[in-house]
Amino acid sequence: MAKGIFLLAVLVVILAFATVESIPFTERDLSSKESLWDLYERWRSHHTVTRDLNEKHRRFNVFKENVKFIHEFNKKDKPYKLGLNRFGDMTKDEFRRTFAGSRISHHRMLRGNPRGGGGFMHGNTEGLPSSVDWRQMGAVTPVKDQGLCGSCWAFSTVVAVEGINQIKTEKLVSLSEQELVDCDKADNNAGCDGGLMDVAFEFIRKNGGITTEEDYPYIAKERQCDARKNSHHVVVIDGHENVPANDEESLMKAVANQPVSVSIEASGQAFQFYSEGVFTGDCGTELDHGVAAVGYGTTRDGTKYWIVKNSWGADWGEKGYVRMERGVSAPEGLCGIAMDASYPIKNSPNPPQKKKNASPKDEL
Repeated sequence: MAKGIFLLAVLVVILAFATVESIPFTERDLSSKESLWDLYERWRSHHTVTRDLNEKHRRFNVFKENVKFIHEFNKKDKPYKLGLNRFGDMTKDEFRRTFAGSRISHHRMLRGNPRGGGGFMHGNTEGLPSSVDWRQMGAVTPVKDQGLCGSCWAFSTVVAVEGINQIKTEKLVSLSEQELVDCDKADNNAGCDGGLMDVAFEFIRKNGGITTEEDYPYIAKERQCDARKNSHHVVVIDGHENVPANDEESLMKAVANQPVSVSIEASGQAFQFYSEGVFTGDCGTELDHGVAAVGYGTTRDGTKYWIVKNSWGADWGEKGYVRMERGVSAPEGLCGIAMDASYPIKNSPNPPQKKKNASPKDEL
């Protein structure tokens, strides 16, 4: 059993660090049913997708419509492009339920109380840099993959905690999403059925910390909390603050100081197949997905954007990231990115750790 879990964990890591590109195609691939079938078989082989015969025929119908949508969209004069990624034979509804299933708005309502006001320590930040990229400053781990589990809230939380820990300690440590999925059951956080990032920050604070990805590896499903690993505190935080809602300027101040957990609506077909460029919509504000803003910038033509780390693997978007338009007319931001942002506070030092393979003498 343990060996099986280990092998699954290794597979998840391999997938998370893979950089499989979208399948290119042309008008000729769409010209006939036979050429579309050839494209589908090439796509299945590329993404190692297995289907039985009956299911393959059903999925081909979905694939065909998705390919047409991507092809017609890319003819438009948009600042972003779509690609035939691993979601190629999923319907919009299947994609939404599987990969945009954190249901942020749903869980916020179930909690029964609004986001706390509290302080905003970055509110007086002045002289903001024109661009910020926490990846370049060593505060962001490689892109991960949540798999078939609505655990994006845990990944969003972990990005922010990994970031502030690196800023404070100058050490980048990959932390455990699985610990949150298994152990954080407070205030309706529900493992693979979604949750809230600010609640997860409070769980980490009350728990006395969070352990590493290596210690408690991700398996893309919910299981019973491992009490031993849950008590192995490697990184601690002192709480969290919420960014003032519907205020991109405040969000920009926060992101200038640290990676920030944000919520967006990510269930649209254009977002499903996003490949590159500055994403400008279409999307609403029905928050259903937790991600992390890890920077911002401006293109050469003057388009402002957020740098957003996703948790759908490195083969989606720009190697796992999406640049989302910043400074839109709506106060909630594009796809609601400014509606529900929060970040962890860290002032306390991390607990001392025992050295691996330490002798009894070393521990004295």
